[in-house]
Amino acid sequence: MQLFSAEVNMADNQTHSIERDKFLTMAVNILHRAFIEAPRTDAKNLFKQVAEGKAVPLTKVEMEDKSVVRFDLALDHSEYPGTLNYSAFRTSLATTLGNLVNALQNKQNIPSFTAQNQPNNQIIGITGVTVEDDEPSVMVLSVQTADREAAVLLRPMYLDYEQFQRSQQQAEGGESTA
Repeated sequence: MQLFSAEVNMADNQTHSIERDKFLTMAVNILHRAFIEAPRTDAKNLFKQVAEGKAVPLTKVEMEDKSVVRFDLALDHSEYPGTLNYSAFRTSLATTLGNLVNALQNKQNIPSFTAQNQPNNQIIGITGVTVEDDEPSVMVLSVQTADREAAVLLRPMYLDYEQFQRSQQQAEGGESTA
């Protein structure tokens, strides 16, 4: 049983570990409810807020031990090629969430990446690749836990798709043009 390594700090300064698959399932469900199941107007308004750089509270979840964790939402679209609109975001998110669900259902080993200087911030290594106006984009989910409070920040983020092309070219023994 793999635990989510960025543990959640509770209000009483205790740290609680959550099974990784259980945590990812919660995250997928929260994002799905906020953008896929929600009425389009509500989801679009939420998108506008996070696209402007705001962190928005999404929900509070009561854990098995009766403690409560707040889930917030932010968006990093700095690497999105072009101007991001709601429809493109929703397609990217639905693809990413679908790929995460498939990985969880197939009991895949889902990689995650943590920066050395940011141990509370993890990038989940399942991507959602979409194409909008002939431009590919790559979305992943970043998860950040707060140091001193029972809060988790879910941050869908776009990565530079060209880095994947360069990696593929190098893996095939080709030259990178970048």
